[in-house]
Formats: sequence, C-alpha cells, structure tokens
Amino acid sequence: MNTPNQFCTSFTRQGRRLVSCGGRLMPGLILCLGVTLLAVMGAWAQRAAFGTVWLEELVLAILLGIGLRALYEPTATMLVGIRFCAKQVLDVAVMLLGLSISTHMLFGKGVALPLGIALFVAIAIATSYAIGRLFGLPHRMATLIACGNAICGNSAIAAIAPVIDAEGEDVAASISFTALLGVALVLLLPLSVTLLHMQALQYGALAGLTVYAVPQVLAATAPAGASAVQFGTLIKLTRVFMLGPVVIFLACIARKTAKNRSGAISVPRTDADFAVKNSMLHQCLPWFIIGFLGLAVLRSVHLVPLVIIHPALQVSSALTVVSMAGLGLSTDLRSLAECGLRVSLTVLLSLLLLLLAGLGLIRILGV
Repeated sequence: MNTPNQFCTSFTRQGRRLVSCGGRLMPGLILCLGVTLLAVMGAWAQRAAFGTVWLEELVLAILLGIGLRALYEPTATMLVGIRFCAKQVLDVAVMLLGLSISTHMLFGKGVALPLGIALFVAIAIATSYAIGRLFGLPHRMATLIACGNAICGNSAIAAIAPVIDAEGEDVAASISFTALLGVALVLLLPLSVTLLHMQALQYGALAGLTVYAVPQVLAATAPAGASAVQFGTLIKLTRVFMLGPVVIFLACIARKTAKNRSGAISVPRTDADFAVKNSMLHQCLPWFIIGFLGLAVLRSVHLVPLVIIHPALQVSSALTVVSMAGLGLSTDLRSLAECGLRVSLTVLLSLLLLLLAGLGLIRILGV
C-alpha cells in the first residue's frame, strides 16, 4: 500500500512530466494557433466585405500554413508541436465529429454502400499498382502509392511501409507528392459541385471516396454544408477501415515470400513478433476511429443529450482548423522537386482514375 509520501512523490513526478511535455509542444502549438487566428480573421473579412465566405477557415489554414512553411523553415522544437496539432488534435476533432453522425446514413441502402466501398478500394489498389509498375516503379514503391491513393494517403503509406520492408527513400517520395496532391484536391474538388451539378450527399460521397485524409475530407466538404461533411466523413472512415485487411493481407504475403526465400518450415514466435502484431492492430483500428464510431452509435440510439451536441461540434470544428494549420505547416513545397517524374505521373494518373471510379460508384448506388 502506498504511503502519503509515496503518493505525493508520484503525483509530483507525473506533474513534472506533463509540464515538460507541454513545454516541448508550446512553440509549435503557438505557431499553429497563430495561423488559425489568421484563418478565422480571413473568413471574417470575407464575410464582412462580400457577405459570404469564399474560402473557409479550414482551407485558409492550409494555404497560410503552406505559405508560411515556404518562407520559413520551422525549427525542430516547433515541429514537435506542429505534428501534435496535425495528428493528436485532429484525432480528437474527428472523434467528436461522431456526435453529428447517425449510422443509418451508411446503411440506409442496406449493405450495398459498404460493400461497394470495399470493392472500390480493392480495384483502386490493383489499378494504381498496375500504373506504377507500368511506369517502371519498384514493387514496394508501387505498393505504397497504390495503398496511399486508395485508402488514406500518408497514414496508409506509413502503416504499410514496415510491413513490406520499404526503403526510406521510397516512403519519402511516396509521401511527399501524395501530401501536395492531396492539398490540391481539397482546393479544386469543390468546383465539381457547380461543374457536375452535384447534390450535397453526392458531393460528400465523392469527397469521401477520393480525398486522401480525414481532415482533408472535412476541408473539402465544408463548403457544401453539414450533410456533405457528415456523409463524406462516414464514407472516408469506411475506406480507412480497409487499411486493416490490407495490412494483414500484405503482411501474410510478405511473410510467405520471406519463408519461401529462406526455405524455413516454421519460425518460433518471439516477444518481438507479438509487439509487431500489437502495433499492426493499433494501426488497423486507431483509438479515434473507435471513439468516433462509439459516439455515432450513442447518437443513433439517442443516448447523447442534445444539449451537448452543438458545443461539442463547435469544439470539433475549432480543433479541425488548428489541425489543418498544422497540416499546412507540415507540407514542404520544395519536396515536389525531389519527387521523380514517374512517381508524380503515377500518383496523378491514379488520382484521376479514382475520381472517375468514384463518380461511377455514386451513379451505380444511386446516392
């Protein structure tokens, strides 16, 4: 049993760790909050001058972050807080967004939509991989680009890279251009609402099927309204769930290939094997997705008090803008010059085919 002195010592130690952690995050966090403030002021200025907002806070935060990163290289100390905003702050924002979603939206047409999304991801991976190999990319790089393009961009690339033993150069090249193209897609995709005369749910479905990352889906669908944001996010998270089966599938292939090469019949399990397995499970089902789905289910069965939903969604919106500022500050335009032409063409052509396939799925399912 702990004595009062031991309890106080433990409490003090934990407090010091929190203070130390906060100190490391503070420079980057302040920078992201500064960009967020400028984005909010920019949206306010548009509303005051034109009566409407042409560029939402989310998009402005991305653009301002990218512009600042192009003019000023953040220090290593700042990058800690920037990455925290782009990842952990975003995780909380996405989890809270589950309060705005009712699960009957996804299953309103039965199992056709989830099954259609799963088939869509599988076809997108195969097609993108074939394009990469056609342009002469190595197997591992083509696999990284295919999975990133079809599932969730950089997150998929980062999760799959250790499974297939990808080289650092392959990972860097895949991520750099995917990140830049993902931002460009967020800025240009809203034009399809006018050009293709799409309704809110149709546009939300298109964004959920094509945009790489969850925060980018939020930014891309914001101009089309709340229903587009909700439906697009739900479809996007269904795509993210495909990361689990894909990682397991690739891991099985990699293990079988290694076993065939070594000629080994059986390999004893070690503590490292179980550590890798736990890491894979964590990548397949991140905590914020569990939280998102849990809140969505609670909202669907009316267990969440209505009085807390609106404030929670406002917090989610604010945190999303902060995370988009971190995303912009994490995007280096100069990395485009370091990407080979074959990688650029592969990612671009794969994205164009993804857009066409998304439009086709929307028409087939009658969204």
